[in-house]
Amino acid sequence: MPFSLHQGDALSVLAGLPDGCIDSVITDPPYNSGGRTAKERTTRSAKQKYTSADSKNDLADFTGENMDQRSYTLWLTQIMTEAHRLTKVGGSALLFTDWRQLPATTDAFQAAGWLWLGILTWHKPQARPQKGKFRQDCEYIVWGSKGKIDATANPVYLPGLYSASQPSGSKRRHITQKPVSVMRELVKISPPGGTVLDFCAGSGSTGVAALLEGRDFIGIEKTQHYASIAADRLTETVRETLTQDDVVLTA
Repeated sequence: MPFSLHQGDALSVLAGLPDGCIDSVITDPPYNSGGRTAKERTTRSAKQKYTSADSKNDLADFTGENMDQRSYTLWLTQIMTEAHRLTKVGGSALLFTDWRQLPATTDAFQAAGWLWLGILTWHKPQARPQKGKFRQDCEYIVWGSKGKIDATANPVYLPGLYSASQPSGSKRRHITQKPVSVMRELVKISPPGGTVLDFCAGSGSTGVAALLEGRDFIGIEKTQHYASIAADRLTETVRETLTQDDVVLTA
């Protein structure tokens, strides 16, 4: 089976997986949880902060959004330490973050044993302008490896800048959903046939991208609502991929 999806707490699920079973960690943790003030953390839920009027689906809230920054740093260190154990030597990790959480994310990343190699940028063309301020139209991806990367094993040339808007309307299935077009590029850091782990799987976009690019996928999602959506999307992607392969083989 090209994917497995677990519904539950990520730390608990990861503890049951064997050493060296994955090639890449690519995930989008709830990084706005580190609000600068108590008011920012407690007055609005994720749904209130991120849901716009054009949403056509039920965008359920998710947990973990209201931790303070120290709690977030500790949690991310713990979970990335476990992910480090699961990753093969030379494997990679990519973590989405924003400007608020960038220092906390890089600290946790390194404390968990990863070699920090740089930052990628995701440009969001549809971001709102801010009067008298710079437009906040970028988020970031901290990336690195478990030990030295063997470039001969996966000789790809990948960009450091990605530009795509978040899915909208009926295509938006999660509050903080990332574009599959961006994720399809990111999963290429994992070798063909390799296994990608996303321990904050959400609606399954990382997994969909991995399957479309010929990688296997292990996903973990705590919220039942989104785990169900992810399962449907991943299953449909497998069906579509198999159908495409059958067409090629019988042509």
